Amino acid sequence: MTELTGKERVARQLKHLPVDRIAVMEQFWTHTISHWVEQGTFPAGESPEDHFNLDIAMNWTFNLKINPDMQDKLIAEDEDTRTFLDGNGATMRRYKGHDTTPEHLGYAITDRADWEEKAKPFLLPERKRIAFESYRRDKRHCEEKGRFFCWAGVNVFESIHPICGHENFLMGMALDPDWVKDMVETYADLWIHLMEILIAEEGKPDGIWFFEDMGFKGRPFMSPEMYRELIQPAHAKTIAFAHDLGLPVLMHSCGFVEPLLPGMVEAGIDCLQAMEVKAGMDLLRIYDHFGDKIALMGGLDVRPITKNDRPGILHELESKVPIVMQKNGFILHSDHSIPESTDYDCYRYFLENGLRIGTYPS
Repeated sequence: MTELTGKERVARQLKHLPVDRIAVMEQFWTHTISHWVEQGTFPAGESPEDHFNLDIAMNWTFNLKINPDMQDKLIAEDEDTRTFLDGNGATMRRYKGHDTTPEHLGYAITDRADWEEKAKPFLLPERKRIAFESYRRDKRHCEEKGRFFCWAGVNVFESIHPICGHENFLMGMALDPDWVKDMVETYADLWIHLMEILIAEEGKPDGIWFFEDMGFKGRPFMSPEMYRELIQPAHAKTIAFAHDLGLPVLMHSCGFVEPLLPGMVEAGIDCLQAMEVKAGMDLLRIYDHFGDKIALMGGLDVRPITKNDRPGILHELESKVPIVMQKNGFILHSDHSIPESTDYDCYRYFLENGLRIGTYPS
C-alpha cells in the first residue's frame, strides 16, 4: 500500500480498513515539552504534532464553565502551590513545579438547589464560549499537513464533576438521580447547540474527541447500571449527533472503566483511548472482547517510558502491538500523558520502535 496521510490513515483505522502502518498520537504534560526545550532537544515554539509527525491533532474549542468570562483568580499561594477560584465557583490548587490534575478543594454547587440557582440558568449556548479563531487556525494547519483534526473537549461526566465535585455528583447519582439527569441533559444540549454554531460557521472537524474520566484504580466511579441509566443517554445523544454529521467519536477515559465498556460501545463510540495499565486495564483483554467493535488507542504502559527503561519499552511494544494491530484498528499511544521525567531520546525510542513494529507488510 502507498503511504497514506495521517487523515487518511486514522479515518481508515476507525473503520478497521487496511492501512500502511498504525497511526500515532501522543499527549505530553506542558512541563515535559518545556523541559526538553531547556535541554535543547526540542525546538521552542514547535508543536509536538509537527515535531513528531503525529497523525492526529486536536483543538479544545468550547468553554463550558458556568461563567465563561471569568479567568482563574489567584486566592492563595505558598512555596509549592497556587490556589485559584475558577469560573465554576470551584476552589482548586495547582503545583508550581510539575503538571498534575488540579486538586479541587471546594465547590459553590453542592446540591440541586445550588444547581438550579447558580449554574443552570447561566449555561447558555453563547458565541463567547467558542474559540472560533483557534479552531479555524488548527483546522487549516491540519489540512495543510494532511493530519486528522479533532474537535476536543469534555462530555457530560467531565462537565459536571468540576462544578460540584465527584463526591456530591456520585452521591447525587444514588440519592437524587433526577438532579443528575437534569445536569446531564443540560450539558448534552449545551454541547450540541454550541457544535451547531461552530460547524455552521467554520465547518466540520474530521472527528470528535470526548474526555470522560469515569474510573480510578480498580473500578469505575459508578456501576454499569448507573452508567446506563444516568450517563449513557447523554453519550448516545451526543454521539448520534456526531454520527449524523458523518463524524467518528473517540472517547478518552482514564482509570478502570472496563465494566462500563459494553454500555459505551452501545452508546456508539468508535474508539476508546487511554486503557490505563496501572488502574487495571489490559489492552490485550480489551482487544479480545472489543477489538472487532471499536478502534483502540493507547494501552501501552507509560511507566517504562517515564523510567527511561528501553528494554521495558521494547517488551511493552513487542508483546502487544503485533497482536492488536491485526484488525487494523490500533493507534499507537501510551496509556497516559508523557511526563517530564521522560528523556527526549527515550520517547523517540518508543515512537520509532512502535512504528517499526506497527508497519504492515507491503
